[in-house]
Amino acid sequence: MKDVELRLILELIKDSRRSDRELAKAIGVSQPTVSRVRLRLEREGMIEYSASPNLAKLGFEILAVVLGRRNYQKRQEINIQKAKNYARDHPNILFGAPGNGLGYDRISVSVHRNFSDYSRFMQELQTEWTGIMDVDSFLINLKGDDVVQPMSFKQLAEWLKNERKPE
Repeated sequence: MKDVELRLILELIKDSRRSDRELAKAIGVSQPTVSRVRLRLEREGMIEYSASPNLAKLGFEILAVVLGRRNYQKRQEINIQKAKNYARDHPNILFGAPGNGLGYDRISVSVHRNFSDYSRFMQELQTEWTGIMDVDSFLINLKGDDVVQPMSFKQLAEWLKNERKPE
């Protein structure tokens, strides 16, 4: 990835509503360069746009990290298309992927309005994947006063920007 592309992406992570002129000033290139690079990055799927909402203020009380363990004794394959369809049909699932750690090989992150909503979600999940996968979860209270760092990519952008600086 070229330096100008990375700098543009980092600036867009911090605030994607800025004009190409403002972005050009921030990264030290011309406005036509920013427009051209941004358009190419959009076409290539390198950048997409969405807001980073405050989930608690949107009425979500729970962020659930669901860990799954494939049941190898049953020797059933996990149908990736079925998993993609399941995630599509549950828009509260923010992320889902295979992985490895703590004895688990699947993970998903979802948001829930309240514990009842979470409980219904887990019952449906367990019913849908019975015999194929065992699941556990870790719940985060989004409305707690002790949230140390709200979910945001702005801090990540600053870290990536500073990581690149020569020492």
